[in-house]
Amino acid sequence: MASAFEDLQKKLKQLPGLGFRSAERLALHLLVERPERLSELVEALRRAASEVRRCTVCGGLAEGEICGVCADPQRDRRVLCVVEQVLDQAALERSSAHRGLYHVLHGKLSPINNVGPDELNLPSLSRRLEAGEVRELVLALPNDVEGEATCHYITENLVPREVAVTRIGFGLPSGGGVFYADPVTLKSALESRRRYE
Repeated sequence: MASAFEDLQKKLKQLPGLGFRSAERLALHLLVERPERLSELVEALRRAASEVRRCTVCGGLAEGEICGVCADPQRDRRVLCVVEQVLDQAALERSSAHRGLYHVLHGKLSPINNVGPDELNLPSLSRRLEAGEVRELVLALPNDVEGEATCHYITENLVPREVAVTRIGFGLPSGGGVFYADPVTLKSALESRRRYE
């Protein structure tokens, strides 16, 4: 049976971006160097787990039914930007380049990983497009095979004729995601978007 320290380290290592050494360093920091931070972290995690959920409109993060972006009357409701993950939405928000709304898919089509349309947040995207308010759909999905397949699926199956479809320009490296780009690159990518065909 693993010790309590090993179990903590193992659980931390399962988090994205943390390898063995990072998990070990974090565990030691919380248990030995700054134990007073441990209870604060546990309380923050507990509070977030009970209060943070997916927005019922866009799939982003919300502390109620609807997130701050969807509730903001100043946002351009005619422009809807589709992203893969909440992290991508956050990166675009930091760039201040997009003043419309978002739709978070929570993944992309990947038959090799058994991710089909039913595993993505596509039904609510379809409802939003059918409502008739959206005039432009901005596809801000990764520049890789799965991202392109997802864009193709959306345009072929969900988008009404009257909605213009654009794809963000890519100053992003091929295979790179929106989350890892700096705000200037994201701003440039959004401003140089083109019609998706």
